[in-house]
Amino acid sequence: MPRSKNNVAAHRRHQKVLKKARGNFNARSKLYRTALETVHKGLKYAYRDRRNKKRVFRSLWITRISAATRQCGTNYSTFISGLKKAGINLDRKMLADIAARDMATFSNLVKMATGN
Repeated sequence: MPRSKNNVAAHRRHQKVLKKARGNFNARSKLYRTALETVHKGLKYAYRDRRNKKRVFRSLWITRISAATRQCGTNYSTFISGLKKAGINLDRKMLADIAARDMATFSNLVKMATGN
């Protein structure tokens, strides 16, 4: 019986990897072994950074809220604790959006949180 070399499947597998490696520099997009390393590392970064993205956005929202509360004469921690005591359930994403787009509404929230 003749030896089977699995050429078609191997070629398809190589092409899948090379397609994912497009846009990389020199051998990273042309040579299978180098491209495979690049693709694996890229997939690791993608997996890690899908989780890191959530942290980065939360810290951005907190920074925006903090800057807006300072303009209203208070600080972030007293504002957040005041909102919880007042029973206002807005997440940080919404608060940051309100702070960026509508300062009048945000200052009303600060007044409700501080009890003025």
